[in-house]
Amino acid sequence: MIISILGAILAGGQSRRFGSDKALAAYAGSPLIEHVIAALRRQTDALVVCGRSSVADEWPGVEAIPDRPAPNLGPLGGLNAALHHARSHGFSHVLSAGCDTPRLPPDLRLRLSAPHPAFVRDLPIIGLWPVDLAAALDRYLASAGDRSIGRWALSVGAEPAELEEAVPNINTPGDLRVLSVTYAAGERGTDRS
Repeated sequence: MIISILGAILAGGQSRRFGSDKALAAYAGSPLIEHVIAALRRQTDALVVCGRSSVADEWPGVEAIPDRPAPNLGPLGGLNAALHHARSHGFSHVLSAGCDTPRLPPDLRLRLSAPHPAFVRDLPIIGLWPVDLAAALDRYLASAGDRSIGRWALSVGAEPAELEEAVPNINTPGDLRVLSVTYAAGERGTDRS
């Protein structure tokens, strides 16, 4: 079986803790979402951004799709939209990440490859999902009040994966400042070697 992967950047959140559109917040000279686009573009066959009205002007070749079945369902609404889009466009899997996870491993796709769906244990918004899960997620969203992507993942038998290095997740301006300082310190350390 040939695996074709749709990269899905989940960007439909309201950024309440951040206070502004965190997808566009600057990190290392670029918006957070651009780092995620670059990382997933190298590991997937096509890209979508879920939960935004348009992105083509800023990021050519990246399509925007609305959350499914409605906005404000959290990451599950974006993942559901991506699974259905992938299935209807002939992809076998979706590799998902949040727009606020700018330091994704360059081999994320390989680390999550398994016979079952898989997700990052500490950050379940990052996962590799077969498109066959689209109907199961439709049913879950219709019946469950729980919007936890981690609990849904476990309910469908997804495997939690451990990564050697934690993937930073930006929820507040303070998180972004800490990551920016860490990034700057790492760059200075690289220049000295």
